[in-house]
Amino acid sequence: QCKEAAYEERRYPAGKWACVTKGEPMYEQSISVSFMKLMRYICKENSVGCYLGMTVPVLNEIHLTKEGTELEREVVTAYYLPGEFQQNPPVPTDPEIHITERAPLRVITRVFYGMTTEETILREISLFWELLGSTDTVLRETYIVAVYENPSIPQRRNEIWFICRA
Repeated sequence: QCKEAAYEERRYPAGKWACVTKGEPMYEQSISVSFMKLMRYICKENSVGCYLGMTVPVLNEIHLTKEGTELEREVVTAYYLPGEFQQNPPVPTDPEIHITERAPLRVITRVFYGMTTEETILREISLFWELLGSTDTVLRETYIVAVYENPSIPQRRNEIWFICRA
């Protein structure tokens, strides 16, 4: 039997993303509000008035407090625009959605399953640091939670991404 790798390194090309930044009292509230805004944009509330198509993963960029014991309130939720809209992204009708060109990204990533709460994310970050050991090749204050399945799926697949320094 093959054992699943503990983590892997990946590279992502530059591209355009629709992003919403929210700072609700709880992480789950921020991503829920942001994702609903992005879904409305994807489904019709855009300058072309049509369904854009879903891409995965949806990314949630998080920052740890100085002490590293909790998440900062502000979370950026990002949806990758499908290929046909990369050159000329439809304009969102919601002023809170911003189209952003993100630079190429190199990450070290690890899979986890289940709900994404502040508690589970902090645990996953801690476990990943234990696995990696001491290194300064990745950022320590910014992380990405990549979500691959509908939030209503109890054992959905997620990943924690450690961002490699340039």
